[in-house]
Amino acid sequence: MWTIARACAPSPAAGMTVALLLATAAPAGAGMLETVKQRGTVQCGVSEGLYGFSERNGQGEWSGFDVDFCRALAAAVLDDPAKVTFVPLSAGERFEALRAGRIDLLSRNSTWTLEREAGLGLAFAGVTYHDGQGFMVMGDLNVTSALELDRAKICVEAGTTSQLNVADFFAANSMTFEERAFPTAAAALESFQSGQCNVLTRDQSALYAERLKLARPADAVVLPDVISKEPLGPVTRADDFAWFNIVKWLNQAKSSARVNAEELGIRAGNAGEAAGSPKPDVRRFAGAEGGLGKLLGLNDDWAVRAVQARGNYAEIYERNVGVNSRLGIPRGLNQLWSMGGILYAPPLR
Repeated sequence: MWTIARACAPSPAAGMTVALLLATAAPAGAGMLETVKQRGTVQCGVSEGLYGFSERNGQGEWSGFDVDFCRALAAAVLDDPAKVTFVPLSAGERFEALRAGRIDLLSRNSTWTLEREAGLGLAFAGVTYHDGQGFMVMGDLNVTSALELDRAKICVEAGTTSQLNVADFFAANSMTFEERAFPTAAAALESFQSGQCNVLTRDQSALYAERLKLARPADAVVLPDVISKEPLGPVTRADDFAWFNIVKWLNQAKSSARVNAEELGIRAGNAGEAAGSPKPDVRRFAGAEGGLGKLLGLNDDWAVRAVQARGNYAEIYERNVGVNSRLGIPRGLNQLWSMGGILYAPPLR
């Protein structure tokens, strides 16, 4: 959700610079899929560290919701979920890193907006996580709703959509607030914990993650109010439709192999048996019939390989951010459409 790029009409010189950067991102005449296959690894941009989404342990091993998407892509394209090079990126540098070809894919809790897609020449491959901006307070503030935050001091990361959203929310509700803007999310959290402000605002998922970093997490409360729509999802450059199409069809929310897998009951543990199913939709998913992988330039079992590597959407969600994880976030909107949520995937056929 973080930095909004101030996209303006590019000058001829700027346009030439971007064109040169894109031209050096892959060998002449080679599409991204072929480049990735020749390199033997997917270069995936992730956050610098957000619990549940992308974090690195003491051994340098990455895990999280966004990380699992990168690994599933590597499994689908290279038949090995370990063939990923993770590139940690700040909010301010993530989109330029993608445009310049330093990464093949951005999987970094980034909100899909018109300005980012049309203004920056990027392509969002749908939604992996339906989020919204919220507020975290200390319990001793004794509030249960954002509508009780009139005249609050609010910590926020500078240069983000969070700044714009919170200003709109307070203006729409005839309330005032004192903004305390900080250059990084870490600085905003530190200031919240030290009492420089009594409210911290970010995406709700990020608030659950940030709460774990507090000295006394149980003292903080994430309010139930959601003041914005923050559809988070993976991003590619817009200059290679074939590569974008692969990422789009892997995407586990908007048009997803992994949502289809959840609906069909295909899990990491039984994905290998899917090809033997008598059900046509399961057999198509497993690549046993239909020849759908060839349409993407992949092997026909690409989808089942992705699920074998990291699981279906439910497994990924629950492992990283669900109610039994450290974050403890209910699925809510990120539940299947048939179970009260809004996840709905086009058929693989």
